[in-house]
This record gives sequence, structure tokens and C-alpha cells, in this order.
Amino acid sequence: MKADPYLTLGVDRDVSRAELKRVFRRLAMAWHPDRNDDPQATARFTEIRAAYEALLEPEEEFSDGDDYSPPDPDDYPPEAAESAGPERAGDIRLVLEISLADAWSGCHKTVHYSRGKDCPTCAGSGEHGITRTRFCEACHGSGRIRDKKHGLVSCSECTGRGFFSERICPDCGGSGREFADVSLKIKVPPGMLPGDDLRLGGQGQPGSKHVKAGDLFLTIVIHTHPVLVLRGRDVYLDMPVNAFALIAGSEIEIPLPLGNTPIQLEPGTAQLRELCLAKKGYPGRGKAKAGDLVITLRPVFPAKLTAKQRKLLQQVAREFDGDEALPEVAKWWREVRVEGQG
Repeated sequence: MKADPYLTLGVDRDVSRAELKRVFRRLAMAWHPDRNDDPQATARFTEIRAAYEALLEPEEEFSDGDDYSPPDPDDYPPEAAESAGPERAGDIRLVLEISLADAWSGCHKTVHYSRGKDCPTCAGSGEHGITRTRFCEACHGSGRIRDKKHGLVSCSECTGRGFFSERICPDCGGSGREFADVSLKIKVPPGMLPGDDLRLGGQGQPGSKHVKAGDLFLTIVIHTHPVLVLRGRDVYLDMPVNAFALIAGSEIEIPLPLGNTPIQLEPGTAQLRELCLAKKGYPGRGKAKAGDLVITLRPVFPAKLTAKQRKLLQQVAREFDGDEALPEVAKWWREVRVEGQG
């Protein structure tokens, strides 16, 4: 089965093109193999690129060097840009998946990942133990190779020595590094959007005496909510509601990530109604203000009534007989009476 591109990118099915590009660029920066040492980076980046291509409209065909190779750090907030200054160890980039409720209120999470450290056996040098000698494969130990123009010349591989002397550390294979599992407790501030990066300074690849430690970047992915749709910082809700509550102007409850919130309806007709509650949507962050909560109320009439409910409705119907609350009915009867008198 092919992967769902919406799930791969962590976006809603009605995502706008601008938001799609924004999320893609964030994920591409996080997983581009030129910027991420994770062994799965190439495969993950390929999946992200394929999902993005699948969701593009025909006139926006993907082209090399456009949105992904690699994204310009200047397009992102300061926290996502590479730190300038002294030489630094490699950064680590991961994806952090959280619920809408956690993103809304902020949360604490524990992330598990692996990062390199100096091999304790060789202290990071890659050399340890007794020196071993091996012949140069290029010249078979002779120190010279045959050149078509100049005859026998000094071997460039071993600089004419014919052999190599090496002290390869048996524990790290000469790399000087080994991997360690890390569990890190982090705090996710409220109001981070999908594709935003959370930067944790110094939590990437460890540094050394002359090299500054790298950073850990966590790219936020928010799970799809069952009924709430996040567009930017505005939150949209399509909600069925008792038709009689719309007519009478009752108090109803709105399901939000942090709990149900009561709102008072204005009395009116049992028709589709849209409410916009300013700054009651997704919380702001930094200079970004909170979004709006946009609610579409769809009136629903009873499909089946009990005997008691039918009796109550019959009483209500009698209360409205001849009432001006039903002007169309009242007008019809007036015309009938006039016609009958004529």
C-alpha cells in the first residue's frame, strides 16, 4: 500500500498550497541528507518529497533546486537557523509528533535518540593498541606503479613506502566514535505550529575541546483532531446542533482540546449558522496573535419521538397557533377567511 501523503507530511486534507509548501520546507530542512546524519534521513527525505509532489497541483510541478535542495535558513525563524561562530559538531534533527491538545497548551515530553561520543578506548583518536603493518594494495608493496608515459613511478597511495602503518582501535573500527542512547526531557511551549522547529542548544552531536556541541532540532507534527481543523492559527469546527436550541437561543457546549466550553446562542431560525469567536482559536506565540474559532452549526431535527415528546410538541404547536411568530401561516389563514367571506 502506498503511504498517505497527508499523513506523511502531517497536514489536513484541505491544506492550502501556502501551508503545504511551508510544512514541506520545514520537513525538508529537518531530513535533507546533507544536513541530517541519521541513517534514515535519505529514506525519510525521499518519502517527504514524494508526498509533496503527490499533493502539488499540475501547474506547480516539482523541480530540482526549488523547495528542497536544501532550504534557505534565512526563510525560517532565528531558532531554526544554523548557529554562527566557532566550529561546531553536527546537529541532530528529529520529528516530534504531538496531539492538538498538547500543542495548544504546551507539554512536557521525553525524546529518545542516539548520538555519537568519543570512543573511551581510543579517546576519539581512532588509534589504539599495537601498530600493525599492511601492504599497499595499489603497488602490492613495491612502492612503485607503472605509468604508461613515465614508466615506473612512486606510488601515490602509499607515497612510495609500499606499506601502511596503522593502529586501528578495535572497539570503534578507527572512527573514534561510538553511539550512545539518550533520553531527554523537554518542554514544548504552547502555540507551536506544524513544521515549526524546537531548538535545544548543545543537545546534538557532542563537541570536544575545540569544537562546540551541535544542537537538537525537533520538527513539530500535530496529529489530526477528530473534529477540529487547524488552518494557520484559526480553528474550524463543523458541529451538528439541536434545531430547537437554535430557535430558542439555548446554551450549548463547544468541544475544545482543553475541555468543553459553553456558549450562549442568540434565538433565531433553525438554519445553518456560522459563529466567529475572535481570538478564541489556537493560541498565539511570540508576536503571532491567537487565531479565531469559526463554528458552523448545522440544525438537526429529531428523527424519532417518544410519546411524551410528541405530547410536548403538540402543546408547543398549539401555543403558536395564530401567533405572529408564524407570519406565513397567519397570512395564509387571513387570505382564506377573506376568500370565504366573499
